[in-house]
Amino acid sequence: MTDPVLTLDAERDTFPKLVRANARARGQAIAIREKDYGIWQAYTWAQYFEQARLIALGLASLGLARGDKVAIVGDNRPQLYWAVMGAQALGGVPVPLYQDSVEKELAYIADHAEVRFAVVEDQEQVDKLLHVRAQCPRLETIVYDDPRGMRGYAEPFLLSLEELQRRGRAFGEDHPRHFDDEVAQGRADDLAVMCYTSGTTGAPKGTMLSHRNLLFTATNAARREGLGADDEVLAYLPMAWVGDHVFSYAQAIVTGFTVNCPESAATVLADLKEIGPTYFFAPPRIWESILTTVMIRVEDCAWPKRRMVHFFLDLAQDMERRRLSGRGVAPVQRLLYPLGRLLVYGPLRDNLGFRRIRVAYTAGEAIGPEIFVFFRSLGINVKQLYGMTESSGLIAIQRDGEVRLDSVGTPLPGVEIRISDEGEVLFRSPGVFRGYYKNPEATERTVRDGWVHTGDAGFIDGAGDLRIVDRAKDVSRLADGTMFAPKYLENKLKFSPYVKEAVCVGQDRPFVAALLNIDLAAVGNWAERRGITHTSYTDLSQKPEVYELVGREVARVNATLLDDEVLRGARIKRFLILHKELDPDDEEVTRTRKVRRGYIAQKYAGLIEALYGSGDHVEVEAKVTYEDGRVGMIRADVRIRDAEVVAAGSGR
Repeated sequence: MTDPVLTLDAERDTFPKLVRANARARGQAIAIREKDYGIWQAYTWAQYFEQARLIALGLASLGLARGDKVAIVGDNRPQLYWAVMGAQALGGVPVPLYQDSVEKELAYIADHAEVRFAVVEDQEQVDKLLHVRAQCPRLETIVYDDPRGMRGYAEPFLLSLEELQRRGRAFGEDHPRHFDDEVAQGRADDLAVMCYTSGTTGAPKGTMLSHRNLLFTATNAARREGLGADDEVLAYLPMAWVGDHVFSYAQAIVTGFTVNCPESAATVLADLKEIGPTYFFAPPRIWESILTTVMIRVEDCAWPKRRMVHFFLDLAQDMERRRLSGRGVAPVQRLLYPLGRLLVYGPLRDNLGFRRIRVAYTAGEAIGPEIFVFFRSLGINVKQLYGMTESSGLIAIQRDGEVRLDSVGTPLPGVEIRISDEGEVLFRSPGVFRGYYKNPEATERTVRDGWVHTGDAGFIDGAGDLRIVDRAKDVSRLADGTMFAPKYLENKLKFSPYVKEAVCVGQDRPFVAALLNIDLAAVGNWAERRGITHTSYTDLSQKPEVYELVGREVARVNATLLDDEVLRGARIKRFLILHKELDPDDEEVTRTRKVRRGYIAQKYAGLIEALYGSGDHVEVEAKVTYEDGRVGMIRADVRIRDAEVVAAGSGR
């Protein structure tokens, strides 16, 4: 394929220029919607461009210069996407931050990135920035969109977005050529955005991505997947995550499709059903959450309906496993599937808002095979993709008709992949980032001789598909030499609607042990139906009945490993249910819900040692951070249980 992005003329080589082109070519087409007070508000491409232009001029009136950093903090809102483009139009660099970050995290990135301006959603984000402003000496102005609760704030460096745009309109009247001149200066190799990594193993790193990086990746992925202006996407994942920037900003501008912003995080599933997107992305934790919701509803059904649903779901999943493995589907299954589509699969897709989906992705980390099979069995075209912030989000995507359980697809056009002698996945492409901000040492460790070292262990199979085994540093061996891939086991555990999070340990140990989080909603619902009372997560998690429930799920996972020659010896022998949920505020998982293994190994060292001891319980005292920032202590007597491990060849 000839790459159209790398040869763009000077009129279409940055995002502001492309938005201007969209405003001219399809000005009345819907660019973005937002649900506000229960009503969907739509904005055309002409309005998108004009709103962003006024924000840019407002920032110009405040003195924004080329290279200045602009923090973007809040839920997915049209105004924040306009602010991204407004900053880019002047040569500024947007730095999106996670909206649920605690003050310490915000302060680190705002200071490290040398943020000069911040455009935020509401009072909550303003308050956090006010508390850390002393630690961010370069932060001059904070602009907020939602005025609720802001009436009593008198700080001179605070501005409403409405006031910023009013100033922009006045500045534009006095400087009629300023905006166009600044946009014209933009070039493809200018820095377009700085996305910070999640910081799984250390401090987050500022990944610098150019317009060329993102345009190349977004365009080639859209062409390969057949995306166009008629598509609809739901923008609900954090704007700080590179995936949202690719799907909800870069690809939307490149193709002209419509982006939809939900009313709040709590209404995502309801808003998804109303919009019925054609293009959808969710990391494994979201697919897991949707599956949990489905299974809770199924268990609440009357007995005859519950049996019918389980029958047809089992039928569809067996058919999908056969298709994915290249085996034939039984004639009786072909006959029954249309009835299942009428009674179960179709209504379920409608209820979830998935009826119109043509393309759906999962990425961010490996998804459990059972979860993947479940959604594909409903007729949803879920595919795995592979990428990272340093690749502008995308490296490989499964092709339609060539989906396999254990692969992440083939490279996008222009992307080269090879496997190092040590088994590490390496890639190079025009989407490769420009380096880590103020961290040349880390850049040199990651990019060597033009190849990016991903840190993932994998291989290319006979069909040319890339297969990811685990993080290279996480794949290890038990004391007897058995291969131990913790993420593989954890994904199998999380297929259960009752298991929300799992951390498996076993490196250089005699066996595998697991620390688990229950899903409070699913287990709480299960307990309520059985008259099991509880007062808190901690109380419920340590109930003997809950341990029996979770024990059956661990036994299920162990049974699935019997046919795996490589991992058969890595079955789970002991487990415990943690007394608290793993929480980003407690630094146990990242904002993207990736486990910080090193931190957990240190924090829960006592529990891990107890798993390898002979006792059946251990008393713990732990610090927890509440949503309002307060810190408290909880005490619990954590139970430890042996898991059912069926011997190979037993017939079970």
